[in-house]
Amino acid sequence: MVTNGCTEGLLLVAHGSSSPDGVEEALALGAAVASATTDVHVDLGFLELADPPAGAALDRLVDRGCTRITVQPLMLLAAGHGKSDVPAIVLEGRARHPSVELVFGSPLGVVPELLTIAHRSLEAAGAAGSPLLLVARGTSDPDANAEACRAARLLAEWTDAPDVHVGFTGVTWPSVPDALDRMARLGHRRVALFFWFLATGKLVERARREVRDFSRRTGVDVVDAGYFGPERDLVDVIEQRRREALAGVHRTNCDTCSYRAPWPGREDRAGQPRGVGHSHLALEHRGHGSAHVH
Repeated sequence: MVTNGCTEGLLLVAHGSSSPDGVEEALALGAAVASATTDVHVDLGFLELADPPAGAALDRLVDRGCTRITVQPLMLLAAGHGKSDVPAIVLEGRARHPSVELVFGSPLGVVPELLTIAHRSLEAAGAAGSPLLLVARGTSDPDANAEACRAARLLAEWTDAPDVHVGFTGVTWPSVPDALDRMARLGHRRVALFFWFLATGKLVERARREVRDFSRRTGVDVVDAGYFGPERDLVDVIEQRRREALAGVHRTNCDTCSYRAPWPGREDRAGQPRGVGHSHLALEHRGHGSAHVH
């Protein structure tokens, strides 16, 4: 329910998935945000693979009378989607709706609230204190991959893990099987696993198959503590990001971002137009300016 005369809007932008369960979990998180944020119109859209598209969801908020809309990436780490593709939605929206104020929010980041959720999941699975494997979505953005490693180290400290490794589901190294094999070579016979993912999807499903194959081959017990899912505590993080955006506070790192500074082997990415971070994006997400909206 939204109070009469409200002009505030919040657009949550999720990646999208060909997994119906992944889409359902994203929608459930959006519904939880809407239920908890009664003075703001809330809608959710996807970058790809699922409906509604983020641009169409933005238009719906305008149709509902919103005159200021925060566009919030539902992304944990600030890679190409958060730094390039979601900003493109903001710019397209400004072109379509010049009288509406559109404010760009920061990705959720590596914050104590998320570490608390992950710790709780590991404890519930009986895996806290075991050597930890954190699985993240691999990207071509070195800065985002480094953030995944930071999340792993912080979670290991948080849960008293005696060892920690990171495996990526694609694009970069080490792969999930390679990270698991490394842990086996170190002599670990029981490993805690946490996915630094907001929702399930094809990448999580594939990684779980790889884990099962590894356990059958080596006898190592891998205790799967899951991923974040539509946790109620995530709602508070999203609301915090919305308020920060409205106050002009941004958490997206720019110091080692390959969109801002030339990176060895990726020099052509610096200043890359917004909306070209993913080959499957709709036309509305392409071809605008340089990489960040601040």
